Amino acid sequence: MAIALLPAPVAAQDLSASREARNAVLQPGDIVRLRIWREPEMSGEYEVDASGTAVFPRIGPLAVGQLSPDSLQTLLVSVYSVQLRNPSIEVTVLRRVNVLGSVRNPGLYHVDPTMTVSDVMAMAGGVNSDGNANRVELIRQGRRVSVKLSQQTLISESPVRSGDQLWVPQRSWLSRNAGVVAAALTGTALVVAAVITH
Repeated sequence: MAIALLPAPVAAQDLSASREARNAVLQPGDIVRLRIWREPEMSGEYEVDASGTAVFPRIGPLAVGQLSPDSLQTLLVSVYSVQLRNPSIEVTVLRRVNVLGSVRNPGLYHVDPTMTVSDVMAMAGGVNSDGNANRVELIRQGRRVSVKLSQQTLISESPVRSGDQLWVPQRSWLSRNAGVVAAALTGTALVVAAVITH
């Protein structure tokens, strides 16, 4: 008798979260990485300014603030088609993410969607010795987002968006002080043993 396996609800939730992240509109501070085939002088990285505008070569300022990466790519192909014959354009959006908590160099980083959580932690100098790399939290507008982020999680497959924070908490007191606790327990055991033998 065959048993049908149903996909776990978590997987569906993860899929919808990654779809939401991919379709999230560009925000001020994001960087658009533009690659135009056979046009290296037009390829490069262009920042979205406070008004949601990015300045691209040959076409100048373009309002991109309410566009998803896919919509921006479609728009750029259309606009560049006036000047280039059948342009092949690749658009990658580098999201602005704050990496905070128990990392060596906390701060604001531009994150490529092909990176893993581990790659982002490396950009911030790595996790401190007292940090818990296995419990990275996603904070959005001051609130914790309920999502499991492992070190292998791809940014493109997570709900991470521009303006979010990746927070690395400290390990528990017990795990940070295991040596002290072990020494104390050993010392206590020796005292008890000495008392018993006398």
